[in-house]
Amino acid sequence: MIAPTFRPATSSDVAALHRLIESAYRGDSAKAGWTHEADLLGGQRTDEAELLDILADASRVILLAEVEGVLIGCVQVADQGDGLAYLGLLTVDPTRQAGGLGRLLIEAAEAEARSRFAATRMEMTVIRQRSELIAWYERRGYALTGETRPFPLDETTFGLSDRDLTFVVMEKAL
Repeated sequence: MIAPTFRPATSSDVAALHRLIESAYRGDSAKAGWTHEADLLGGQRTDEAELLDILADASRVILLAEVEGVLIGCVQVADQGDGLAYLGLLTVDPTRQAGGLGRLLIEAAEAEARSRFAATRMEMTVIRQRSELIAWYERRGYALTGETRPFPLDETTFGLSDRDLTFVVMEKAL
């Protein structure tokens, strides 16, 4: 794999960013990769308005991973205050999963959290039913905190599910 470059997203990236996120999280295209939620949730994962809101907020950034100008992944980092940052929207093009890009995106997100927000800890939430994904994050140094959070029932933001979904919280010292 050619080494990706990382940069903060801008509003001009939103359409391509939205397509990437939807392709990796929902629908048949997501099933080409192993990290999708297509079997747990239907509907959309996000929309362009939400992505623009993230980009307009100085306490949040979306990092893009590109190879030769092609968007292949992204990750959001959000300042939670008191040295805590949040990692979200970790996305890898489904056709490029299992090639190390997810690990590189996490490393970039952690570096961004330290430099931009002076974070000393990073947290994330993962759907409790995603045991293989939880194990993958554990191999990257994240640990279950024992905390759970309710899964939002907002179909615009996270999609629709007929299952009882809950988030587990994972954290890592930076």
